Parts: sequence; C-alpha cells; structure tokens
Amino acid sequence: MTQDAKIPKKVIIDCDPGIDDSSALLLALSPGNLDVKAITTVSGNFVASKCMQNAKKVLSMIGRFDIPLGQGPEKPLVRPYPKDPFFHGGDGLADLNMPELEESGWEKQKDPMVASDLICETVNKYKNDITIVCLGPLTNVALACIKDPELPKKVKQVVMIGGSYGFSPVEALHATGDNPVSEWNVYVDPEAAKIVFDMKFNLVAVGMDIFCQPCIAMDKEHCEILEKSKSPAAKFVIGVLNFLRRRGFGDYCALIDPLAVAYALDSSIMVTQKVDIAVETESKLSLGQIIVDRREKFKWKGLAQVNAASKVDGQKYLDLLVDSFVRYQD
Repeated sequence: MTQDAKIPKKVIIDCDPGIDDSSALLLALSPGNLDVKAITTVSGNFVASKCMQNAKKVLSMIGRFDIPLGQGPEKPLVRPYPKDPFFHGGDGLADLNMPELEESGWEKQKDPMVASDLICETVNKYKNDITIVCLGPLTNVALACIKDPELPKKVKQVVMIGGSYGFSPVEALHATGDNPVSEWNVYVDPEAAKIVFDMKFNLVAVGMDIFCQPCIAMDKEHCEILEKSKSPAAKFVIGVLNFLRRRGFGDYCALIDPLAVAYALDSSIMVTQKVDIAVETESKLSLGQIIVDRREKFKWKGLAQVNAASKVDGQKYLDLLVDSFVRYQD
C-alpha cells in the first residue's frame, strides 16, 4: 500500500469537476487508496451545481453511490462568479460523451446536503482523524470555518491545490487566474482563501510551482500501460489526455488536482517548506496573488503560515497514478 499508514486515510474531497478534479476523484477512490467519507462541490471550474452533476457522472462510472455528497453556493463569498478561461469541454468532462445521469443509483441522495454543513458534520464525526483535500476554491471550507471556528483544531490536515509560492519560474509562464500573478483557485475566491489561511490549519499547499512542472506529464511508457488497460479510469484519463493534446495543452493539465490526493496518499512524493503568506484581495492588477514574505528584516507580523510544496518526484507520482487507474480492472 502506497500511503503513509496501513489503514486508508479518512478524507473529505472538496472539488469542482472539471477534468483534473475527475482524475483526482478516480485516484482517491481506487481500491485500497483513501477512505472518502464525503465529497463536496464548489464553484470553480464551473458553478457548484454543474460540478455536482459531473462528480456524479464520475462516481456512476465506477459504481460509487455510497458517498455522502454536498453542494456549495453558486458563487464565491462576496464576488461574482468568474468564467474559467480554460476549456474543459462542452460537458466539462473533455467531451467524452459520458452517459447522462439517471435516477438509478442515486435514490438515497437526490438532494445533496449543503457543502459546509456536510464538512462540519463529517469533521465532527471523525474528529482529529480526517483530512480535507481541497481541489478548487476554498469557499466551502471558509463557510464551514465561519459556522464552526473550532474546525481547524478538529481537522488532521488540509491539502489544497492553489496559489504560487516562488519556488520555480514555471509559475510565471502558466498563471491560471485572470492576471499574470494569480492562480485560479485563489483568484476565484481570495476572501475565502484568506479566511482558510488565517485559521491556522495544518495546511499543505500545492501551487503552480509544482503542478506546472513538465515532470508530471505522462510519458510514453505510462501512456502505453493506460492504453492497454480495460479499466474505466484508465480509459477516461487517456480520453482526457487526447482532448488536451488536440487543443495544444500540456498533459499536466489533466494531472494537476490529483497531486493533492497523491500527497494525502504518500507525502514523500513532495517536499514542502514553511512560508509566511498574505493573499491580495483588493488590487485589480494582482487579485488572488499569494505574497510570500521571505525577508530577514522588517518582516510583516501576523502573516499566515502554510507548508508549500517546493519539489515533486514526478516518476513516483506517475507510477502512483497509473497503478491506481489500472487497479479498477482487477
């Protein structure tokens, strides 16, 4: 087993499917990987209701109708919802013609819970033994913190995709927000990000420094293994990769969000460094920018601290992904 403990780690997955979120769900739910206690959707790549439909399609594909679901609000805390400039396909799932949802299988969960309520309920049920994996903007977790300010003391860890922390020049080439210095998940709801960062969770942030690295793109050897597999997860991922290549985007775009799941499974995949940060919530030029204060003198006081990923073992990551996606056929 690839994760840190022999017993599968209990997690909540907060997501906004999207193609890479879907790959992340498939990684998390691969047999023997994580014990997913709840899945919540947040407005990010699409509004939360569309993300819920896509999450259900992914879960239907692998026959997982048993996981409690929660849906977040249709917009960020205080801002309008911004349209994602990246195209995930007309259906949000790489135009792979996945079957439309039917009632069969979802009878017990026709109406998802409010996401923040489900997060609070699940955290309290598994107090001090649950990790929240955040794959989109932090709106739902911020709302959960507002409802229960003691939440950070009850959560084992938060692992998030978001931000940029100055460890690599690739972040400047691939900024995903609506300005040259921001990352999409933080840009969409910077106020939510500020709330979550300031709440002093044990928080690991995987930013553009890591998820834009060429080493996480699928190589020929790994692709061949997926292409030979009869696993529905492998077929889905190959379809997404082909979709991206037709559009001229790098393979890494399909494999961003699984990085957070991979860290929850095996923390040795990444190296982290503690950094002091602030979130820009006012400037039109740099909204959503993560400002890292590394100064030896005159450092700002009262900054949030996060453990930001600074290095990734691409080979180990790809091995984990392919092994997990293929495992669905066993």
